[in-house]
Amino acid sequence: QVQLVESGGGLVQPGGSLRLSCAASGLTLDYYGIGWFRQAPGKEREGVSRISSSGDSTIYADSVKDRFTISRDNAKNMVYLQMNSLKPEDTAVYYCAAGVGVLTLESYEYNYWGQGTQVTVSS
Repeated sequence: QVQLVESGGGLVQPGGSLRLSCAASGLTLDYYGIGWFRQAPGKEREGVSRISSSGDSTIYADSVKDRFTISRDNAKNMVYLQMNSLKPEDTAVYYCAAGVGVLTLESYEYNYWGQGTQVTVSS
């Protein structure tokens, strides 16, 4: 059974940092690209960042570029999202998702999804 479990969310002040983790089980992560998505209350889910299966290719949404960094450790079956200079508009539930050969941040490319972790940026 494939499982993706996010962790690391919480409450942080504007300008602060958080590191989200995505733990994968039931699949060999080496074969999967991983995306991070987020959904704020009353808004549609949006793609945040994607990393290729090998880790040599990454993409970011314009809204998080230069603030967020995605990385992975295939040996540990883990993917991370380092979030710096957080803003109130980053408040959302963050999800990781896995798909084979994913190239974009389009949800339909991803087969497996985690349950999400809440990130709240507020003073």
